[in-house]
Amino acid sequence: MTSMIKDFKKPDLNAPRARSEYHNVVDKEFINRFKEQYPAYKDVDNSMIKEIIFKSNGFLWDHVLHNRDGIDLPERLGHIFIGTCMRAKKLNVNYGASIQSNTRLRHRNFESDNYLAKIFYTNYSNKYNLKSKSLWDFTAVREFKRAVAKVYPEKWKIYLQVESKKHISKYLKHIRKQDWSKKYKETFVIDPLYNEFNLT
Repeated sequence: MTSMIKDFKKPDLNAPRARSEYHNVVDKEFINRFKEQYPAYKDVDNSMIKEIIFKSNGFLWDHVLHNRDGIDLPERLGHIFIGTCMRAKKLNVNYGASIQSNTRLRHRNFESDNYLAKIFYTNYSNKYNLKSKSLWDFTAVREFKRAVAKVYPEKWKIYLQVESKKHISKYLKHIRKQDWSKKYKETFVIDPLYNEFNLT
């Protein structure tokens, strides 16, 4: 407790900041190329196309939220799932509570028994044959992150527990094995006339 409770210096919100460059995939150039490739949609408004993409992605992340095994992205782009992880060793400052109490306080995550949620993306499996896939990156949009933060405290026990320093592909293999076993049990039907002692 002594290492956690220290004098807290309120951050200067007007201080200069180094921000990473923001790259928007669905820009005007992307939409123009889409309309050239699919002329049937050339008269659709650009804002409508963006809204359709956002809605479609919303269905994907909603499925990830309520499905323990996650989801395979379309076009074999990879796999996304939510994992339950131990609290980070470094101090995760709760700025709201720290400013109010004037002491540096940590996020305690009492609702989830001190566990926290992480969004995992992998394209390591041979199922996802992508060119230069080791260079691919995934960043969840703000709406997805907020949805996870809202749902996780209520459903944190249903998600896979992911240990640090373990390759995500191992968890993906485990998911595949469970999925195959489940489908096998659903399709396997025992013949009621079968008698294992009748060898004729």
